[in-house]
This record gives sequence, C-alpha cells and structure tokens, in this order.
Amino acid sequence: MSNLFAPFKPALSGLTTRGRSFLSAGGACAVCAVLLGQQDLMRVAVLLVALPLACAAMLARTRHRLGLTRTVSPAWVTAGSPVRVRLELQNLTRLGTRLLLAEEKVPYVLGAPPRFVLDRLPGGRRAAVTYSLRSELRGRYPIGPLRLRIADPFGMCELTRSFTATDPVTVVPRLWPLQTVDGGGLWAGSGESGARAAAVSGEDDVATREYRHGDDLRRVHWRSTARRGELMVRREEQPRQMRATVLLDTRRSGHRGEGPASSFEWAVSAAASAAVHFAEQRFGVRLLLSAETPGWTSPYSGEAAGALLDQMAIVTMVDGDSLSGALGLLHRGRGDGMVVAVLGEVDDDVALSLARLGREGVPGLALLLQTPEWTALPPRRRAEVDEGRVRAADILRTGDWWVAEAGPSDTPAQAWARALGRLALAPAPSYGLSGMTSGMTSGMTSGMASGMASGMTSGTAGGVA
Repeated sequence: MSNLFAPFKPALSGLTTRGRSFLSAGGACAVCAVLLGQQDLMRVAVLLVALPLACAAMLARTRHRLGLTRTVSPAWVTAGSPVRVRLELQNLTRLGTRLLLAEEKVPYVLGAPPRFVLDRLPGGRRAAVTYSLRSELRGRYPIGPLRLRIADPFGMCELTRSFTATDPVTVVPRLWPLQTVDGGGLWAGSGESGARAAAVSGEDDVATREYRHGDDLRRVHWRSTARRGELMVRREEQPRQMRATVLLDTRRSGHRGEGPASSFEWAVSAAASAAVHFAEQRFGVRLLLSAETPGWTSPYSGEAAGALLDQMAIVTMVDGDSLSGALGLLHRGRGDGMVVAVLGEVDDDVALSLARLGREGVPGLALLLQTPEWTALPPRRRAEVDEGRVRAADILRTGDWWVAEAGPSDTPAQAWARALGRLALAPAPSYGLSGMTSGMTSGMTSGMASGMASGMTSGTAGGVA
C-alpha cells in the first residue's frame, strides 16, 4: 500500500496552508457528520478533503522537461558594477507548462534572490528573463541553481524543482590607471641581452658552448670548434625579461577599518592596479602576498591580467605580525625586477630590509597607508602609528625608493603619481575590464545539454518538474 502512494508523497508534503486548512476542515466536518448523523455535512466533508488531494495528485502526475541556458555578462566585474544575468528556459516536450514561480539562488552579498513569474510555456517554445546583480565586495560567487515552484490553479499544493547547474561571477577590486615608471624601473629584470653589451670585436666574441645531442648543426661555430678540438655551437641568447613584483601587506595587524571601506580593501585595489598596469606593459608579474610564493605570469600571455585579478578577487587578511617570509623571498631574487610594496603599519625592521634592496640596485615604489584615517584611535596610539609611518618613509627614501603616504581620501592613482613626483592623472577614474584582459570571456553559459539530459522526476542536472 505504501508503494501505491509513494508517487504522491512529494505532492502531499507540498500542500500549502490553504490545502492543509481544507483537509483539516474536511476532517472536522466528517467527525461532526458522524456524531450528528448529517449526510449533507458528510458531503461537504468529502468535497473539502477531495479538492486538495485531487490537486496534489494532478501535480504528482505532471511531467515537464525544461532546458536552461544561463548567461552571465560580464563574468569578471569590478566591485560596485552591475552584473547582467539572462535566463532562457525551453520546454522540451509537446505539452505546455503551468504557471511557474522561479527563484534564483544567489549569495547574500549580491543582493536579494531574484524572483519572477513565468507564464504558461507552450511545447517547444522558449522564454527568457533578465535581471541584474551588484556587489561591493570582492570575491568569486556562484549564481544558481534556479528553483521553480509549480502550483495548482486553486493554490492547494506547490512542488519545488531545481536545476543543478551554477555559473560563477568574479568580483575583482576597483582598478585605477597608473602612470608609467621611467628609468631603471622599466629596465629591471633578467636575461643576457640586457646585461651584456653588443659585441663589437667580430664573430670571436659570440658566446659558445659544447655541442649537445639534438642541437641544430647550423648553429655550429666552426672557428671555436677548430680552436677547441670539439664541436662548439652558438649559445642562444636569452631575451631581456621585464619583471615586477607587487608586495601586498595582508597582515590583519597592519590594517584598520572594516568591510569595503577598510584600509585593506584600499591596499588590494592599489596592488591590483599596479599588477594589471605592469601586465599590460608585458611585464612578468608576481603577486607576493605576505609569505606566499606564487609564480610569474607570462609577459606575452593575453590571460596574464585575468590570472592576476583572479588572485586579487579572493585574497584575504591573515593572522601574524611578520613579513619576514615575503622579505626573504625578495632578497633571494634581487634580479627579479621592480618591487611595488603596498604596506599598512610596518616597523623599522621591515623598512630597513626593503631599503637594503634599493641600495642593492632594485628599483622600488612604496605606498604607506595612513591607517589611523580609517578608524578612530586614542590620540597617543595615533601619534605612535603616525610617527612610525613617517620614520619608515624616511628609511625607504634613503634606500632610493619612491615613497608616498595615502589615506582614504586618496585614490591609488593619486598616491602613485605623488610617489613618482608627478601630478596625478586628471581626472583619475577607475576603469573597467573591457579591452584590458583579452583572455577573459565576456559571458559564461551553462549548457542546454545538461537540461535535456534528465527528466522531470530526477530533478538533477537541468531537468525540472
């Protein structure tokens, strides 16, 4: 008997308040009819009970197969900018659907879940709806799955079916256009062609090495071969590689404020702007997040800026009071090009370590955050923090660093220009992602195939009932 009613259990559990009220009223009428011996009252009881049960049975036997295509545009968006989402539903059967109530599941930081009503959809037809989302917080967020509620005409019963497909949207930090660094900062890097002057004495100055199996015979240097008595080939000269390291202070103890208006978010925006600025100039860029050891981006990859923004979208503050790991990595790779440091509250040891890099010939630019401006501090503590920042700035300048202090009223572009001793760009608005990251896609789509694969009863992949 239980197997007989098994298909109706989901529908019975979906009875609305109205449907349950009808069942309760029907049961009460039936009891009264038996006690009072009133047949007419029993007829009323049968009607009250039969209506919600019939609606539940009708919904349980309803079969819909729908395909969903979700398009998120753009898939990468700066914080505070809108994201446009388009949902396209297709009825994969010949039977028309009933009135559908749809709700898209989204994280709370993107706003309230979008809800909308889909009118009856004839067989084989499509329907599309569009909505917008906005987030002030960086991050990578899933959009979906889409849930559909199917109700009977009397509102006695509701069933919920969900797609399983989700699509990501990445909210990246706000980006600012920065002025180009001239001089040594542009030519810092590694490779033989930049370190060795062009040969002026003739072919004898060509760098050679011993022949190895697989070397092209056209590269054999016969004069060196005759002189050495063994095969020698011309050594391939490594091209000059432009590199820049962006150091972001992610220590929780080094920042003040909360949420999007904190000094940490300002620092993330500045670091992301610097990283993208160098990536656009075909630098190999490395994001150094405290003690982490990331790799270099390819200077000739169209996806370099996108990879950097992906990292910056999810970076968070860490516990700990030391930058020793990051500083040690910088000192081990002194030939790794220019260093850009976005720092919160740092002590003299950090400033001295960075200044030593400058004295060793590594070009550097530091943005020191005026963290007391992001929060209220006791006067004595505020004076100590300000004094330490001024002292750190003086130490860095003695190491030939470009230095600027920045507060919440400054933009990263203005602070960058002050560090270089120039006027800020006017105006200096943040710019979008279009034309900057050619490797990025402008939209992401969950395929129709997943919606076609499953039927109504499974409620998986793209199939809903």
